Amino acid sequence: MAQRIGIVVIGRNEGARLKACLAAIPFQACEVVYVDSGSTDGSQEFAARCGAAVVTLDQALPFTAARARNAGMTALLARAPATEFVQFLDGDCELNSGWLRQAVAFLGAHPAHAVVCGRVREREPQRSVFNRLCDLEWDTPVGEAKACGGNAMLRVAAFQAVGGFRETLIAGEEPELCVRLRRAGWRVHRLGAEMVLHDAAMTRFSQWWRRTTRSGYAFAEGAWLHGGSSERHWVREVLRALFYGGLFPLSVLLLALAVAPAWLLLLAVYPAQILRLSRGQGGFTRAFYLVLGRFPEFLGAMRFIGRTMAHGPVRLIEYK
Repeated sequence: MAQRIGIVVIGRNEGARLKACLAAIPFQACEVVYVDSGSTDGSQEFAARCGAAVVTLDQALPFTAARARNAGMTALLARAPATEFVQFLDGDCELNSGWLRQAVAFLGAHPAHAVVCGRVREREPQRSVFNRLCDLEWDTPVGEAKACGGNAMLRVAAFQAVGGFRETLIAGEEPELCVRLRRAGWRVHRLGAEMVLHDAAMTRFSQWWRRTTRSGYAFAEGAWLHGGSSERHWVREVLRALFYGGLFPLSVLLLALAVAPAWLLLLAVYPAQILRLSRGQGGFTRAFYLVLGRFPEFLGAMRFIGRTMAHGPVRLIEYK
């Protein structure tokens, strides 16, 4: 396995989370590259002491996870050009001890697959409602999938064939890559095996709001890039955010002010949606935040639209 696999870890000021991440990596079994996006907590030095090759991104260009992963892949292949599979790993995640072998076995047995990912679990779901929401978010169906997250194993040949990640994306770069991979004939698969423990460290409402705003931005940019394709990538998510997060409530408020306050009764659609969604996994709490999330998603989508129209610079939306 050592000659076939490499690991690319990306991070920025992850502190103890990065230490846990690196401690779980079998350095003796594979080449490891750590890509740092401007940390000031000594992450680069710690990664080097662990045995990783360290790449520090040029601060003159905007930091994005996509750019970091591409830089890591380039550095990894320069050191180990025979590498067939690369496990991408976020610095706030801890790799499961059995995952690499299972992922390599799957890709080795399924040459049509470019990506394989597994179960992501939140490290401390009991710490906050927002951590619990993340844990539910990670629990996606097993089998053929449309996309993966930031933690996944990719076939190097497929990655190179489509040009890697789109570096200007501040979020949603993994699904965007998977759109291009699937369009090129490759497949994506999710195993039921445990892959990583994730540490969202999300304990405040403001963090959840910014993270959800970033999702809305990613939806809008993804739809801008690939919404015209047959699968209508993220078009539904954008339309839902624009309607329920902005157009509908603003229209109701205008009608209430201009015509009659009784129009406010139309806002009952929101509690009705919560009750409908609460029958699914996560119950009332998840349903409440799914519906509330339309508002920051709307703001994120509008932020993308505004930046695109103004040809403004790419700016990260960070929540921790």
